Amino acid sequence: MRKSLRTDNPLTTMKDAPDSRASAEGTARYAQRFASRFAADFYRAGAGATVSSIGFGTYLGASDDADDAAYSAAIRHAIASGVNLLDTAINYRCQRSERALGAAIQAVLGADEARRDELVVCTKGGYIPLDDCPPPTRADYQAYVQREFIAPEIVHPSEIVGGGHSLAPRFIRYCVAKSRQNLGLRTIDLYYVHNPEQQLGSVESGELYARLESVFAMLEDAADRGEIGGYGVATWDGLRTPPNEPGHLSLERVVAAARQVGGATHRLSAVQLPINLAMSEAVRSPTQIVGNRQMTALEAASELGLMAVGSAPLMQARLTSGLPPALVEAFPALQTDAQRALAFARAVAGVSSVLVGMRQTGHIDENLDAARVGGAS
Repeated sequence: MRKSLRTDNPLTTMKDAPDSRASAEGTARYAQRFASRFAADFYRAGAGATVSSIGFGTYLGASDDADDAAYSAAIRHAIASGVNLLDTAINYRCQRSERALGAAIQAVLGADEARRDELVVCTKGGYIPLDDCPPPTRADYQAYVQREFIAPEIVHPSEIVGGGHSLAPRFIRYCVAKSRQNLGLRTIDLYYVHNPEQQLGSVESGELYARLESVFAMLEDAADRGEIGGYGVATWDGLRTPPNEPGHLSLERVVAAARQVGGATHRLSAVQLPINLAMSEAVRSPTQIVGNRQMTALEAASELGLMAVGSAPLMQARLTSGLPPALVEAFPALQTDAQRALAFARAVAGVSSVLVGMRQTGHIDENLDAARVGGAS
């Protein structure tokens, strides 16, 4: 049974409005507008929407006004160029990435360059977010956490692991409300629990899944109230780690936790994990067990009905040069190693989209050339 968890943030009392979130109709409309520019498989089904197979990521960059402006301009250019999957996290760049994304979306909507129901907006929560800029010292950080999170009872010290990660429902509820405020949106289309495997350095696996169940109950309630459309888990190591090794995350048990609180109609709908030429475990390593059968993480996601989103396809720019000649031969129509690395990740079976961090319009155009008509498919 779903629990009713309330928050005093005023955003949560807003009535859901038409076009306040992505829709199947709206995203299909957006894809139709740009489809002729790209290979036939550029737009793909995912979590009840049509998404661009190259999505926009916002992880890297300085916590300063210059990168805020660069991101906002780049996001606006990406939306105008055919990208409708937009990904961020509350802890990226001290909440500045969410705010820059929000500013860009508001500019796009205000100029009628796209409609809200055409854009799939994703964010994440799990790490204690800084605000505006990093504290200068560890002592300053600890004072910040005490003042902003522990004293107002958003999170208890016992609920924080690794110095800054928490799956306490009250904390995640706070993050959802804050992210909606940062983004300026009534509804976040897809809300990820960020790197839940981080907990496994401090708690046993059974406790992790119990904590996920509690968080999922809160997220189901948030979905009931229109604060989010659905939710997922964004991982780094967890799904790439074999079952017999520390840090392993079982996707079957994650889905079971969602079913326990949401029933057959639970809103767990997506998983995010690294997929690139150097980190190919999601494709080649049978790290998951579903129904007593070993399979890769991508196979498990498909078996369990989850959209798979690839992160770090360029491995934070390390795959933008120096790729072996075999990759050049495999993608003869492409001009740069960045395009070849993206084409590889985008071509992996079972992937709906791969997320690329882009702050320059030239990079957006170059990356999208990896999927233009006549390029890689």
